[in-house]
Amino acid sequence: MRRIVGIALVSTLAAATAACGGRQDTASTDTGGAVTCEVAQATRVGIATGNATGVYFALGNAFAEQVNTAGKNVQATAAETGASVQNIQQLVAGTYDVAFSLADTAADAVNGTGSFTAKQPVQALSRIHTNYTQVIVRKEAGIKDVAGMKGKRVSTGSPKSGTEVIANRVLKAAGLAETDVQAQKLDLTKTVDGMKEGTIDALFFSGGLPTPGITDLLTTSADKVEFLDISPLLPEMQKINEVYQEGVVPAATYKTPADVKTIVVPNVLLVRENLDPNVACVLTKTLFDRKTQLEQANAAAKEISLDTARDTSPVTIHRGAAKALDDLK
Repeated sequence: MRRIVGIALVSTLAAATAACGGRQDTASTDTGGAVTCEVAQATRVGIATGNATGVYFALGNAFAEQVNTAGKNVQATAAETGASVQNIQQLVAGTYDVAFSLADTAADAVNGTGSFTAKQPVQALSRIHTNYTQVIVRKEAGIKDVAGMKGKRVSTGSPKSGTEVIANRVLKAAGLAETDVQAQKLDLTKTVDGMKEGTIDALFFSGGLPTPGITDLLTTSADKVEFLDISPLLPEMQKINEVYQEGVVPAATYKTPADVKTIVVPNVLLVRENLDPNVACVLTKTLFDRKTQLEQANAAAKEISLDTARDTSPVTIHRGAAKALDDLK
């Protein structure tokens, strides 16, 4: 469902366009030719983000705002979604033009594996920030490791989200099937509410740092919940996809007693492979030109870097984005 902020922005843009006597068209397709990074006709794009209390949503809305103020004839609207898998499906279907995605889900998409039965025609604008697999349990549930989740009420994230993909893989790495837990397929807002109320024993969430919903939970219920260190499961996870790496949630992030080791995976911004390369170029340049403003929306944007922008394998960089990255060097 699109959030009200997205609907309001669409209305505002439509009114503005009508007032100046013009109209906005959806992004055109690639017809070949040189990439100029100039979009001649007013163009609107939709950005698929993630749960309302997650980093994708915060950065996606901030990115849309910066695109809209860049003065490049491109206007953007961000919408709340179920995240990675759903984002890619709706990107390919044409519902959106830009999609936030976990790198492992994006790799599944271009390879036609995992949640995808065929190779998906998507490419990347850039690698962005890192997602941290945040696994939190209620202390009274007595869960000391992932294997201890057997029979417990566990939120595995929104259906068709990158969180759900990773959660099921972590469970498998620990020797559990999804059916071994009482899986609750909930978005982060409902998950946090359930943890506070005691109707959920544990949660998985893959997001940047800090994730607003996790901040809320740790602020209100710090004495009742704790993080799990899932790093011992990394070797099994890397058998599934080598993109998984070990990472650390610093104690300062959520004011926890100590740093917590976990498993991390990069994020990428995706577009259809046939998107107008000039639109892709404008979007990519805006991502880097307005990085400071994105950091103000969420600190995860500090990780956006030209040094790692092209590290999206096996997803290829869109040729419009490649032009932008060449120009930005």
